[in-house]
Amino acid sequence: MACSTSIVSNTLLSLLLIFSSLASFTNAKTHYRGFIIQETKVKRLCKTHNSITVNGQYPGPTLEVHDGDTLVIKVVNRGKYNVTIHWHGVRQIRTAWADGPEFITQCPIRPGKSYTYRFTISGQVGTLWWHAHSSWLRATVYGALIIRPKQGDSYPYPKPNRDSVIMLGEWWDANPIDVINEARRTGGGPNVSDAYTINGQPGDLYKCSSKDTIKVPVKSGETHLLRVINAALNQPLFFRIAKHKFTVVGADASYVKPFTTSVLMLGPGQTTDVLIKGDQTPGRYYIAARAYASAPIAPFDNTTTTAILEYKAAKNTSSKPIMPTLPAFNDTKTVTAFTTKFRSLGKPDVPKRIDEHLHITVGLGINKCPPNFKASQCQAPNRTRFTASMNNVSFVLPSKFSLLQAHHHGLSSVFTTDFPAKPPKKFDYTGNISRSLWQPIPGTKVYKLKYGSNVEVVLQNTNVFTSENHPIHLHGYDFYVMAEGFGNFNPKTDTAKFNLVDPPQRNTVGLPPNGWAVIRFVADNPGTWIMHCHLDVHIGWGLAMVFLVENGVGHLEKLEQPPKDLPVC
Repeated sequence: MACSTSIVSNTLLSLLLIFSSLASFTNAKTHYRGFIIQETKVKRLCKTHNSITVNGQYPGPTLEVHDGDTLVIKVVNRGKYNVTIHWHGVRQIRTAWADGPEFITQCPIRPGKSYTYRFTISGQVGTLWWHAHSSWLRATVYGALIIRPKQGDSYPYPKPNRDSVIMLGEWWDANPIDVINEARRTGGGPNVSDAYTINGQPGDLYKCSSKDTIKVPVKSGETHLLRVINAALNQPLFFRIAKHKFTVVGADASYVKPFTTSVLMLGPGQTTDVLIKGDQTPGRYYIAARAYASAPIAPFDNTTTTAILEYKAAKNTSSKPIMPTLPAFNDTKTVTAFTTKFRSLGKPDVPKRIDEHLHITVGLGINKCPPNFKASQCQAPNRTRFTASMNNVSFVLPSKFSLLQAHHHGLSSVFTTDFPAKPPKKFDYTGNISRSLWQPIPGTKVYKLKYGSNVEVVLQNTNVFTSENHPIHLHGYDFYVMAEGFGNFNPKTDTAKFNLVDPPQRNTVGLPPNGWAVIRFVADNPGTWIMHCHLDVHIGWGLAMVFLVENGVGHLEKLEQPPKDLPVC
């Protein structure tokens, strides 16, 4: 009888789980949106520019969904440049065709053409974002993607009274496409930006900007969730609010063990969810961001963008906001203290048995001036042209097919599968490096991974030309950051530093200057996935590589068929 009762109770439990799953699925929604890529007059810093925008908005529209929802977004290109849209951090399970990087998963959407992105959010909650993934259009084509818990689920922290998006950006008092095209012509570095922005506005410290400074309302005693996104093109940024502390609760759409800090640092591509409390004297407090500039010889925009945290009781006062003290531009010690505090909430399933070990060097370089080039075309130091590479391979985008199309159709002439799993030559990566090692080899090389393999990647920064913090972003995956450190990675001693219990899950990791970081992930998503530096000047120079993850066995382990409206080259 006891056995019979047990069987009945187990059956009931199974039925309840099925109904619960069905109810969750039933609550999922499909969101249909239209993105019109167009020129829009945008006035900043006293001048009006014809900027490329989405739906005439800068920044573009915020998308709000729940975990489990599906997005169907038709992008119509009415601008004058080719464009693609990348949904930064979205896993894109089996939907690599919707990932968006130009010539990696699709050919660009040509002017006058359109493409519909279709994908489902799966197991992600928090803040992500979307942006153009063609040339430097990302300077103005970007917006937030808010993912709330599934219907009926709640946050693992006290529900905030309100939440706000804080998008940090970068503004050129010029056409960004002209800026990068000029740099490509000269071979030198591009002009640095003229301002940073918060939600598209530079703030009080720039000319012609005060009246449009963003104001973030807060009430005394309430808890406010801030979704901070670094959408800047080329600059990691420090972020503070005068006299207020942050409780960090999420990053890159993954929950983290809450910790308190007075300063954030986000590399381009990263998001951080923080709680603040209205626990200060009612008044007006500056929200401020400025550069973390870790390369000692590289020029950078040294200005400061501001918004205002405004208590309701102080709304109609004209009192000058209190300004926070921001870290020094090169304060790597503060950055390290912040980034090493991140821990996953709970106990994640961290890959322990590793099938694929990769050791990838990351850094800048120079190309010798080609014989047929003029001096004006070789304006990097010593009459050279800047380049960048991973494992001495400077990544070259194809032009007639995307890598995913070439893989899907079995076109062997578009890429090779010989990206090296370790540096071709071993040397003191963070010391004084011989000039003979400064010039990489151009190539369109990928690294093949079997479906389901456990992958560990040692990312090693190098001191070629100069070393700096590189935000390394992997498409199609979240990964665990096992550890980070300075100097050359030493497998005999540094593996002891690995966090095998609760490493943070990210899609973009800041690679310390003259240091290293180790990441792990399970290759359970078929497709071609680019891993690149999210400083856009560096990806243009070739600081990228691609993982080609093969199909698995069952239907749910295979890439979907390409959409009928996939752009052609």
